[in-house]
Amino acid sequence: MEHRLDWALAACARILRPVVRLALGMGVKHPHLEALLRDLLIEEAQRTWRAQGVTKPNLSQISVTTGLNRKVVTAKVRATVDPLPHTELSAAAKTFTLWLQMTTDDDTLRRLPVVTEGDGPSFERVARLASRGNVHHRTILDELVRLQMVAESDGSAELTADGFVPVEDLQSMLAFLGDNGRDHLLAAVSNTLGEQPRMLERAVYARGLTLADCTAIERLVRERWAGLHHELAREMTEAVDRVPPEAKATAKARIRVGIYTYYEDEEGAPAPGAPQHNESPR
Repeated sequence: MEHRLDWALAACARILRPVVRLALGMGVKHPHLEALLRDLLIEEAQRTWRAQGVTKPNLSQISVTTGLNRKVVTAKVRATVDPLPHTELSAAAKTFTLWLQMTTDDDTLRRLPVVTEGDGPSFERVARLASRGNVHHRTILDELVRLQMVAESDGSAELTADGFVPVEDLQSMLAFLGDNGRDHLLAAVSNTLGEQPRMLERAVYARGLTLADCTAIERLVRERWAGLHHELAREMTEAVDRVPPEAKATAKARIRVGIYTYYEDEEGAPAPGAPQHNESPR
């Protein structure tokens, strides 16, 4: 395994390139990334030692694992501060997902009265159910309107989007990028390191297409994902509801299921021959 380090660095370079693109696009400089990488190295080294049964790894253990000197390790006195919201905790996202799920059975439910005196469906009831009554429906509605996912008029609210993608909120978009990208990579890293159980992590690849072909394929994926998304959301909701009250405090497992497509016209790429197809082995 003499080339193991080179292979690992090459994989890290492929993973980090879009991260560096994001960083430069957002004005992040080398000192910021250097400090972040140092802190993450220390935190992950601590996690690795704890996984081996060492409750409080000492400075020497962390220094040897990371390659950082003891002075640098000592300077790391507190956990990295994360200013982004956790996407799975968003009452707006939960309400939107539940509402969208309801429309699969009855498309007329895309427009709901904000409140109603009778027993019929209303945004208030959807929000109360999705947030477990922890967030006022008016707060959730205002947030969805701000994100341009819902329109409000004449006492009614109407869905205007088919997925919770808060493009009008940079902080939320970065939070989704971080959470989705993290869990996708965690699945791949877990499989590569041989951890169990093996995670589902697959992709299909082709080269030698036109951009029009790529657009058509992405449209197909979006259409198929819409149905699967609703099925998964329903199953996850029912799974949470099945947990008995006495087990709520210990039910700490989480799951994220995602899908992506990416295509580009590779500038300067050699003329394609026969189309190439590849699927990840995991």
